[in-house]
Amino acid sequence: MADNNLRIVVEKTPSESKLSELNIKCWPKWGCSPGKYQLKFDAEETCYLLKGKVRVYPKGSTEFVEFGAGDLVTIPKGLSCTWDVSVAVDKHYKFESSSPPPSSSRQ
Repeated sequence: MADNNLRIVVEKTPSESKLSELNIKCWPKWGCSPGKYQLKFDAEETCYLLKGKVRVYPKGSTEFVEFGAGDLVTIPKGLSCTWDVSVAVDKHYKFESSSPPPSSSRQ
């Protein structure tokens, strides 16, 4: 059984007022083509899918969480998973972190 602390939360078609409140249009964008991707989340991610369809399989589980265009998704810190992307993804995303961002040598 999957650890409930590492549960993906999907909010189907959130209201425009909620999206405005979160200021989603100012978040960075990311996309990928169909395929399977091994991912590990080192920080909690909240994302809003503009396009796409994904099944996420937590590591070691045959169960999956499915989400797609119009969904607001929260992915917990520490989750290792496989993203099975059936329709190319285009999303806005934001990482939450209780620690300061990693230092960078870029000026």
